[in-house]
Amino acid sequence: MGQDNIHLEESKLLLDELILKPEGFEEYHENEIAKILKEIYSQEGKEAFLGYMRTIPEEHLGEVLLELPENIKDEAIHELSVDQLIEIVDELDSDDAADLMQDIEDIDEEKEREVLSNLDDEGIERLKKYEDDEAGAWMQTELFSSELDEEIRASIDRLKNLRDEERLDNIHQVFIIDKFGILIGVIQLDDLITFDFQKSYREYFDKSHKMIQSVKAGDSIDEVIKIFEDYDLVVLPVVDYQGKLVGRITSDDVYDIIEERATDQIYKMAGVDDETEEDRDILSITKKRATWLGVNLITAILASLVIALFDSTLHEFVALAILMPIVASMGGNAGTQSLTIMVRQIALGDMSWSDAKESIRQEIIVSLLNGLFFALLMGIITFLWFHNPKIGVVISMAMVINLFVAGLFGASIPLFLKQVGADPAIASSVLLTTVTDVVGFFAFLGLATVILT
Repeated sequence: MGQDNIHLEESKLLLDELILKPEGFEEYHENEIAKILKEIYSQEGKEAFLGYMRTIPEEHLGEVLLELPENIKDEAIHELSVDQLIEIVDELDSDDAADLMQDIEDIDEEKEREVLSNLDDEGIERLKKYEDDEAGAWMQTELFSSELDEEIRASIDRLKNLRDEERLDNIHQVFIIDKFGILIGVIQLDDLITFDFQKSYREYFDKSHKMIQSVKAGDSIDEVIKIFEDYDLVVLPVVDYQGKLVGRITSDDVYDIIEERATDQIYKMAGVDDETEEDRDILSITKKRATWLGVNLITAILASLVIALFDSTLHEFVALAILMPIVASMGGNAGTQSLTIMVRQIALGDMSWSDAKESIRQEIIVSLLNGLFFALLMGIITFLWFHNPKIGVVISMAMVINLFVAGLFGASIPLFLKQVGADPAIASSVLLTTVTDVVGFFAFLGLATVILT
């Protein structure tokens, strides 16, 4: 029996034990259970996966579903009844519940409407009104707040009751509000335990507690990410346009957003989508990748047409055919370096117009310096290789030109695409490759035609 089969059998035995003693699910993170289900789906198929999925208690199943890859999660949602989904969604925190409801809507809008109409929590419907790139779409409505004049002991008793009823978790602070619900500050729990519980919050509320970062529900999620990064936050309160406290965003959700965006950028720069990783349909994968390969073929033909313009020069100087890929390759790599830096800065929202101009200038200078260095190096190598100083001059000049163009376009193409509303990660690499190949071949062969003939 192979190691994979042994591991699968051990995983199934663990699930069997948990099914017999459901309280054991409390000891395992939902991600661990999701990995086991994913393994079962991969090695034993859909029916085996669904069989085990049905045995997981509904109070744990929602969190497990959210950890599954999209294609496996879709199979589970198809299988679950409306009544089951109502129970599952009702067990989740508001932000997770909204995410799962969105997944249900993507698969079956009628089923989503039935589930939503039978839920008591209006918070989910409110969260679904926000766009994915707005802070409100990522907030939890479950939080702990107290009015300024509330006795500390009374608020702590209220917190205990909420925890006992499992209506709150992951609490690190008390949000202080006025009688109208306006957020006015925050007190950390580690400060709170040092207070006299018979006093009110007002007696301990000072300037340090009033200093608090917050975002409006309609603010961009990019702003949220930047605040978390700049201030090393664990939780960020969310307010409405009047300043009333309406929710909180926790760091685990921000980490998920950052990871999701990074993965998305990597996939897009490679010309694939985020479903590719879990897709096992050969024809489906082939079709998805064929689109960008087709675009790449067109750009390659364009570069070949440039080469064809100088076929007589190539016939006369065979060395040019040997050296030609070096110019294109160096330009492509230099451009990719600039491109990667720019796409990342744009994705993180760190790029202002003044920053953009400085970044373009910097990339051009760096590319030129590298171009001069490698031009000198390649000129010497070419002279020693072919014993023709003119060919060394040709490749040196072409390399400087192509690395300059690579730095310029590698830095400016993502900015241009962003300006016209296109995703810089999707088309940048294809456009850059076209530019560096066409310019590199044209400069190299054009200079060779002028200098050598």
